[in-house]
Amino acid sequence: MDIQVSAYDYSLPEELIAKYPITPRDEAKLLVYDRKKDKITHTIFKNILDFVGEKRFIFNNTKVIKARIFGKKESGGRVELLLNRPFGDKFLVYIRGRVRVGTELFFDDGLKVKVTQLLEDGSRVVEFYKEDKKLSFLELIKILDKIGHIPLPPYIKRSDERLDEVEYQSVFASKLGAVAAPTASLHFTPSLLEKIEKKAYLTLHVGAGTFKPVEVEDIREHKMHSEYFEIPLSTAKILDSDEEIVAVGTTSTRTIEYYARTKRLKGECDLFLNPLNPPIRVNHLLTNFHLPKSTLIMLVASFIGRKKTLEIYQEAIKNRYRFYSYGDAMLII
Repeated sequence: MDIQVSAYDYSLPEELIAKYPITPRDEAKLLVYDRKKDKITHTIFKNILDFVGEKRFIFNNTKVIKARIFGKKESGGRVELLLNRPFGDKFLVYIRGRVRVGTELFFDDGLKVKVTQLLEDGSRVVEFYKEDKKLSFLELIKILDKIGHIPLPPYIKRSDERLDEVEYQSVFASKLGAVAAPTASLHFTPSLLEKIEKKAYLTLHVGAGTFKPVEVEDIREHKMHSEYFEIPLSTAKILDSDEEIVAVGTTSTRTIEYYARTKRLKGECDLFLNPLNPPIRVNHLLTNFHLPKSTLIMLVASFIGRKKTLEIYQEAIKNRYRFYSYGDAMLII
């Protein structure tokens, strides 16, 4: 059963999909699962330190960019573009609207896009220009900050608002490059972060691939998307020790586990954690509640097994937890 995508399915009432965040952030619900005692505890997020004490927290400090922009084709037809990531000296994007190689798209602030390649996975390779000058990543980010929109996940089903510029970003975000937030991080307030004496950071720029569904029935055939990561030497030293760590989110977890297997400090992480490929370094996982049949719920199952994962999700549904990016949290100890 563990290899079948359909075995990671569950039914979620629509009203439990969080459309807006809880404020303050640390008042979200927290479900704690103790593996040794096989015990579930229901609490609120600001009590997290009662369960993990003085253990080391590893955070992903990536920062979400305003990656969604709206513009027009030469014909005048509307077009929507989602920046995914740099691709050499070009960029990988998703475009809503039909385009061909050579198509030019026009956006506010004099931003122009030229399509150079169509890829089989639905993404497009493009170049960005302003006044006929080809733009670098940092030059592009400055323009996107003025004209772009926060790329809320598709299941939120609303347009981004001013509040999302703050709420869809961790309080410690510092490295620009993500197009989706590492959502377990969204629950931390500055005051709660201050109480954590032992913490370290790494960077994994979360890409649009995080929302890509698993399209094969046998999970062993799934090709995992890759995302750029960097691990500072100070964090690597902790990972090389036997210190117990709490990975904040699935993105931190995959980065840590990729390092544990490869010892690489930066590059492309494409690790797929699931019950057939369990963690070898992360001791405790903090995460949100994820979509059915996603690689993210499979990652949770890599820690506690598929059956227990689905059992806990049913418990969360029964107790009216809020799901997905702006939802409540789960701690596995």
